[in-house]
Order: sequence, then C-alpha cells, then structure tokens
Amino acid sequence: MTTASQRSTANPKPCCDCLPVRSYLDHASTSPVRPSAVAAMTEWFGGSGADPSRLHVEGLKSRVELETAREQIAALLGARPREVVFTSGATESIAAASFGAVHRAATRKDSQVPHVVYSAVEHSAVREWAERGAHSQVGVDQLGRVDPEELLGAVTEATALLHLQWGNHEVGTLQPVNEVAERCQSLDVLLHVDAAQAAGRVPIDFASLGADLMSVSAHKFGGPPGVGALLIRRGLRIDPLLLGGEQERARRGGMENLPAILGFAAAAQECRERLDQESARSRQQTDRVMDWASKYPGVEVLGDPVDRLPHILCLSIVGFEPQPVLLGLDRAGIAVHSGSSCSSESLEPSPILQAMGADAAHSLRVSVGWNTRSSDIDHLLEALPQVIADLRKLR
Repeated sequence: MTTASQRSTANPKPCCDCLPVRSYLDHASTSPVRPSAVAAMTEWFGGSGADPSRLHVEGLKSRVELETAREQIAALLGARPREVVFTSGATESIAAASFGAVHRAATRKDSQVPHVVYSAVEHSAVREWAERGAHSQVGVDQLGRVDPEELLGAVTEATALLHLQWGNHEVGTLQPVNEVAERCQSLDVLLHVDAAQAAGRVPIDFASLGADLMSVSAHKFGGPPGVGALLIRRGLRIDPLLLGGEQERARRGGMENLPAILGFAAAAQECRERLDQESARSRQQTDRVMDWASKYPGVEVLGDPVDRLPHILCLSIVGFEPQPVLLGLDRAGIAVHSGSSCSSESLEPSPILQAMGADAAHSLRVSVGWNTRSSDIDHLLEALPQVIADLRKLR
C-alpha cells in the first residue's frame, strides 16, 4: 500500500518558480478584485454582519455603512446617492430597467403595446429582453457605431424604452450617448444606458447626461462579482423587478449584499481617485498592441481606433479560427478572450462583429485593467507573433 508520504514524494506540488508567468488580459470579462475592495469586505466579515433594515444598534451601523457606500458609488458616476439602486450586477440592472420601463408604459391608460428600440451591438442581456415584445433593432457602421438619426428614427408613439450602450464590450467603440439622451428628452422616451464597460474607465456624469436609467457592474473595474447598480433618474417611478421587501426604498426586494457593496464602493472610490491615471495607462497599453497590429501582416483592428474605451482592443487574425490562437496564447501564459463576449461557454461567431460586417469568426479581444503591467504587453507582443507563425507552419 502506498503511504501518504510516498504519494507526496511521487507527485510533488510544483513550486511557484516552476510555473509560467501569467499575463491576464481579459479585464473586460472580469477584472481581478482590488486589494482595497478585499480589505473592505474582510473588515465587514469580521464585524456584526447585521441587517441594515433593523433598528437596533448593529442594524443602524450597517445602515450607515450602506449609505456611505451608496454615496461613494454615486460620486464615481456623477449621480445623486438616492438614484443608486443596488443589484446583483449589470445583467439584473438591465432586466430591471427593461421590465420597469415596459411595465410602466403598459399600465398607462389608452396605452399601445410597448415598443423597445436598441442598437444591434448591445449586450445579449439587452437584446434578449427587447426581443420579448415589440421591438426595433437598428444597425451600425463598420466601426460599430450607431447613427443617432437612424436610432431615433425607429422611435414610435408606442416606444417605451430606448437602449444605447456607452461603449461596446467587444470592440470598445464609444456611442453618441449625449446626443441621443438630449433627443430622447424631447421625444419623451426613456433612455437606458448600459455603462458596464465604461464605469471606472471614462468620466461619467449621470446628472448632466440626462439619461433615465443606467446599468453598471462592480466586477468590471476591480470590485467583487455579484454586485452592481441601476441608476434611476430622480422623479422617475418604475415598478421593481424583484418583489418581496421594502429594501432600496421599495425598488428592489431582498436584503442588500452589504459586504459586496462595501467592496464595490472601495473600488469605486479608488477608480474615482485614479481615473485619469488608469485610463491613460490603459490607452497607452492598448495603443502599443494597435501599433503592432498595424504592422503585422494578416492582423487588423476592429472598431474605432481612436474614439473608443481605453481598455479594450479587438483584433481580427485572418485565416485562423479563434480557438487555436486562444489556446496557443494560454499555453504561453496569456489570458485573452475570443468569440462572442456575451457567452462564457462557447466560441461562437460574435453577433456584434456580424452587425459591423466584420469577420466574426476570427476575433481576439485584448483588455487591460488596473493591475496590467507593461511587461504583460511585452509578453503578448512576444507570444502572439510566435503563435501565429507556428499556426501558419501547420498549414
């Protein structure tokens, strides 16, 4: 019989020095949790852990923590604290905005069947909710940008909600949210902005934008997963998606996930303090990859190369399916994304790139974040040409 000590000797654990250096370049999917967020959550777990809806001392202390966190997140987004409704993330926020706006329109007297307008490059969470009822999808140009006139031209008397993302989650292209928001006000149509990729990356001022609803997720910029927010413009009343309690001023039932919210707030405060610095560094890093791509045969940049989110760059590698490129980079110690950003389980061609008229089957998305180093970009620019060269030899 083999003893435990013999098994340990036969299968020694690899030492850290033996492991390949990893470069994580998939921040647009999820960004590693910032130490400040970890510290905030750890401190809460060591405390009383009380329900912020209770009137005892422990509950009131939790309420103070909750409202302080709300103020910190509102400050990052240029919103009033009372406009921030905590959710489990942007997907829930999008669902709540979609349900609330359509239900609001449906319950009005003499209302028509509620109609929803959205661009062809929205996240699947937006598309799938829009397609549950009457809807109009509006196309984009080859850079992935919607034409405001075409988007607003799809609005009818029955339109209950118009969706427009701040910046695209696959190619980074920024959308004309300010122009569309101004026009929606004049048309008396609710506007929802998906800012999941923009929050913590570019300046956001919800108050001056004039949008009615905005969705964000903490894990996209270094907060914990499983928490986000829906911003609801002051004065707007929509029915909640989740019933069962008076939490969040009766706008979202269920006890607030306070430890995650505190981590969300810590990440938001850090982002606010370092926004210019982190954005400039991300832009510099993705610009390096773009410069390489412009000189390397068979590789091109998808999306707007200038008017884009600073942390996302999408490449098209001509002649190769994404899987071998992705796996080759992973073997070299580099994590990137390929295929549809709306799917975590498959590498199906991207509907976003298809809407742009781009090669949807050969994409590679590089996305950087708060802890990306120059050496990570060095690593990518050394490994990617080698992976492509090796694949070309196999052909």
